[in-house]
Amino acid sequence: MSDPATNDGPGGHGPGVPHRTGDGTRAVRAGLPEPVKHEPTLPGPVFAAHFHLPGEPTGPYTYGRDENPTWTHLERAIGELESPGRDGVETLVFASGMAAISSVLFSQLRAGDVAVLPEDGYQVLPLVRAQLEAYGIEVRTAPTGGDAQLDVLDGARLLWIETPSNPGLDVCDVRRLAEAAHARGALVAVDNTLATPLGQRPLELGADFSVASGTKQLTGHGDVLLGYVAGRDAEAMAAVRRWRKIAGAIPGPMEAWLAHRSIATLQLRVDRQNATARKVAEALRARPEVSGLRYPGLPDDSSHKIASRQMLRYGCVVSFTLADRARADRFLDALRLVEGATSFGGVRSTAERRGRWGGDAVPEGFVRLSVGAEDPEDLVTDLLRALDETAD
Repeated sequence: MSDPATNDGPGGHGPGVPHRTGDGTRAVRAGLPEPVKHEPTLPGPVFAAHFHLPGEPTGPYTYGRDENPTWTHLERAIGELESPGRDGVETLVFASGMAAISSVLFSQLRAGDVAVLPEDGYQVLPLVRAQLEAYGIEVRTAPTGGDAQLDVLDGARLLWIETPSNPGLDVCDVRRLAEAAHARGALVAVDNTLATPLGQRPLELGADFSVASGTKQLTGHGDVLLGYVAGRDAEAMAAVRRWRKIAGAIPGPMEAWLAHRSIATLQLRVDRQNATARKVAEALRARPEVSGLRYPGLPDDSSHKIASRQMLRYGCVVSFTLADRARADRFLDALRLVEGATSFGGVRSTAERRGRWGGDAVPEGFVRLSVGAEDPEDLVTDLLRALDETAD
């Protein structure tokens, strides 16, 4: 695994920040405007449906559905994290992660095209598949593990990768898949939600698009819905921008400002949550009632070898299975420091039995645990106590 404190690549550079920086410095300063005396270091949100525009409609800001200065700062910040120190990366923010996902799929695909999606990815992907097929687009699926999507790439226009997968935490080789897809003339998009740009940089691994829900760990406080797309190809990103304009799937300025503010603590949160997730996984691994434990950061995890080659950090999500639905429900109800919620990546730990939604191919006792920023010892104690108190 790369050293997250001293990245080999040149760092992002906000005002006064050298090109070679650590992730913490980059996160704190990413996207900040040049300093102006008596002005705030991070300007407040700009609430504007329109802008003064006499004469010819030139310049960066014309109408609120197209651009907003608050978006601009956030988009620059995310771009610096996704591809530090490299020019030519464009980032666009959206109202949600699904808005960002939809923008790539529906801007790049046409009737008669073939799209390859993971069959074990985010729960909404089956709905996306149905919509793509309704538009005359052929959809093929394959599991994330074992780079299985390689087997269904021929003739594809777009390969969609989700690694680590949600909720199963399988990992695939992004560079290998991207090279194979490009050799066949396909574009490659990677859902980077679970890893965040501090855990994995898909554009540097060969992907054309890095897509994520900023609702999760990127913002980390459970109070913002946001998504983004980052990419290097100007023509492809122009199509994504056009789709955002047509669909109107834009974030509010307050959400964008909150997201930018939250990114300043991203490295602190990610490092704390990742370290605690490793301790939680190790503690759960020792419990006989826990099966199917997955965490890519464990050396004996089936995905660890690939993950260690392409990930800087392994994420804050741990998944495991208890005997059945009733056992899992009792366990979740007994937790005191872990909230029952369906999101992940926040500073407060959350967990849920994923089978309750009916969309994931997981056992009824499957639990997805998102590790927060609580003291590791307290969180481990709470989990083990809940297991003890709800034993059969």
